[in-house]
Amino acid sequence: MKIAIASDHAALDLKAELREWLIEQGHEVADLGPDTNDSVDYPDFGYSLAGVVADGTAERGIALCGSGIGISMSVNRNPAVRCALVSEPLSAALAREHNDANCIAIGARLTGSDMAKACVSAFLETEFAGGRHQRRVDKLSNPKV
Repeated sequence: MKIAIASDHAALDLKAELREWLIEQGHEVADLGPDTNDSVDYPDFGYSLAGVVADGTAERGIALCGSGIGISMSVNRNPAVRCALVSEPLSAALAREHNDANCIAIGARLTGSDMAKACVSAFLETEFAGGRHQRRVDKLSNPKV
């Protein structure tokens, strides 16, 4: 699977670990940065991640920052992207099954690497259920005010 991954400076180490692990699992991974520990603004990387998922360059996206909150908010600014902040595998699976999430966000300061890998595995292995959930997902990309 083609997966894009991005973070801010607070999640650089977790991003590197997940990137290598995903490659070992046979996935094609696009690392959208950053490449150093220098302080950066998470919205810039969240927007980049959302863009490559929205345009189909990547099938799924993984967004990381200290808490996962800020970067998930920035990713979700793109109406074609559904990013769920997760901290355990059940939420990651349900985000796919019920909400057709095409991105997940994880807080590197709150979630250890083994738990992050479990979340990513659940996210990648779970299929969207469709059915009654489809009309709700459609509304996420096409809000009526």
